[in-house]
Amino acid sequence: MSKQRLLDGSGRGAHSGAVPSSAAYDATGVRTTTPWISDLAAGIREVLRRDLTPHMTACQVAELLRPSLGRPGLLSAAQQEGCAETYRQHLLYAEPDGSFSVVALVWLPGQRTPIHDHLSWCVAGVHQGQETEHRYRPAGDDPAAGLVRDGSTVNPTGALSAIAPPGDIHRVCNTGPTKAISLHIYGADISRLGSSVRRTYDAPHDEP
Repeated sequence: MSKQRLLDGSGRGAHSGAVPSSAAYDATGVRTTTPWISDLAAGIREVLRRDLTPHMTACQVAELLRPSLGRPGLLSAAQQEGCAETYRQHLLYAEPDGSFSVVALVWLPGQRTPIHDHLSWCVAGVHQGQETEHRYRPAGDDPAAGLVRDGSTVNPTGALSAIAPPGDIHRVCNTGPTKAISLHIYGADISRLGSSVRRTYDAPHDEP
């Protein structure tokens, strides 16, 4: 199992099954950005130039995201829209060279991801509401043995995490009574891939 550093919460990522949103681009085909995204992207580029391990990269990028969590007016009304059928993913920024992406995930009460792991390092912070994360680990050396739950965490607004595979299997749920919004940064091109998910897993036999 790999390192997972809890900065004030626990890891989560963009997931297959999320409903994507439309994106705005300028006349040259470059995605339009707001000042906070531009500043954040500049900071992420500086971290990537340090050529750190995936885990250390995620930890340093997480500190760049921390001041934005819970800031009023950070997202537009459209970027806060959910979907009745499943949680919704809004692409906020994708670096032109594909090295990282920023998304907002919007969760209505009761919505959840499948159990999954990730293609790359990732950072996540709860911007509004709360999210619950269930962590898992293999039940044994044989993949056929399945998974066992390895802990759960309720993450309030401001909770922040940095993770890198392997050892990053989890499920994220909105178990609160109101909408939840989380901000995610991935070391992958979500505009092309659509998701940071590497693989989904069956739930343990004793879990719905």
